Parts: sequence; C-alpha cells; structure tokens
Amino acid sequence: MTNAKIEAVLFDWGGTLATWHDISLHDTWRAVTTVLDRTNSEALAARLVAAEGSIWRRSRDEHLSSTFEEVCLLAEVEMTPAGLAEYERQWDPHTVLEPDAIETLRALRSRGLKLGVLSNTIWPRRRHEEIFARDGVLELLDGAVYTSEIANTKPHPETFLAAMRAVGVSDPARCLFVGDRLFDDVWGAQNAGMRAAHLPHSAIPREQIGHTEGTPDATVQRLSELPMLIDSWNSAAA
Repeated sequence: MTNAKIEAVLFDWGGTLATWHDISLHDTWRAVTTVLDRTNSEALAARLVAAEGSIWRRSRDEHLSSTFEEVCLLAEVEMTPAGLAEYERQWDPHTVLEPDAIETLRALRSRGLKLGVLSNTIWPRRRHEEIFARDGVLELLDGAVYTSEIANTKPHPETFLAAMRAVGVSDPARCLFVGDRLFDDVWGAQNAGMRAAHLPHSAIPREQIGHTEGTPDATVQRLSELPMLIDSWNSAAA
C-alpha cells in the first residue's frame, strides 16, 4: 500500500457517532409551536417544516450552510426561550451515542491518533458541546467543525479541510473520514484528498441524497471495527 499513515480520524455525528433515528419533523416542530402559540401551532409547524426542508435541499444542491435562526426567519416564526427549550427536549432522545462510540474513540486516542467531528448541522456549537459533554465525548475530541459556523456544508472540500485543521493535521492524505452518507461523507472526503469509511446504518432523507455517490475505501458495520482497520493500513504503510 502506498497510502500515507493515518494520523487523524474525523467523524460525522448524526448516524455515525450518534445512532440514526427516523423521526417526524412535523411532530417535533408541532411540539415546539404548541409552546409558542397553541392556537396556530399547526400552521406554524408546517412553515417550519417547509423552511427546514428548503435549507437541507440548499445544502444538498449548493453546499451552503444554515442555522436554526435562519430556519425560524424563513418560516417567519419568532422563537422564545421556552420554545427553544422544548425543541432541544424533543431532540434529546435522538442524540444518543452508538453503543461502541466511547470505546472506539478511546482506542483510537490510545494509538496517538487525532480525533475530530465534522457535522452538517443547523445547531450551534453550544448545543453540540452540551451533548458531547453529557456523553463523555467532548474530552476525547481534538477539534470539531459545525457547519452552522461556516459558509459551506459537506461535501464542499473546505469543510473537510477545516476539520483537518481543527485537529492539527495538515495533510488530508493522513486523514480518515467516517460517515453514513455516500455523497456528503464518502465522496466529499475523497474529493478533499482523504480516505473514507462508510457506516451504512442510516435511512437518508430523500431531500438530502446527492447526485453523486462515492465508493468507500472501507465499509464498517460497527465503529469498533475502525481501530483494527487503521492498524492494518498503518502497518502496510510502515
């Protein structure tokens, strides 16, 4: 093998480090809008669903990022602290880590590898770090990039390079990206010069499926397969 040794492993979050859940966005938003305005909750929820759908289609087609605040602005819904608290409460059960996530991250760190996260998200850093701190992940990460803070979303190459820089690595050939999406994660990482491992666990929403799909350098059924995979690559590259 002529590939360089892997020095950093970068992870997608939802569907990769966190278990993928099929949820009803309408029901989630309806719970929020009931807090905001019970009388008009159905209409407000419909507007929020449409606004969120539009920003995810834009992410897919133009690779442009968005924020929670923009979704509310597009829907012409004024969010309140109580509404935001309900939104986060609704999402809490769907932020659960894969059972072997912590064990895998610790095993990779023990090998001296840098670890990072790159997530297409409308949520702020604060929210992600609260979740990661809750689950004991935050202390295991060398860096993270959330697209709510930058101009582009995966699969734009700059997002991957930003994540690489966030963990202190300068050569994309020494990075492995792990994700559940063949377009955003696999094709995107490879287009940026990285290797990519696919974790095929998620039912990707139609509006988020891209027109190009990548062929992964490896497919893993569990995160716990990654340390052995990387060991084999790095031994061959020695």
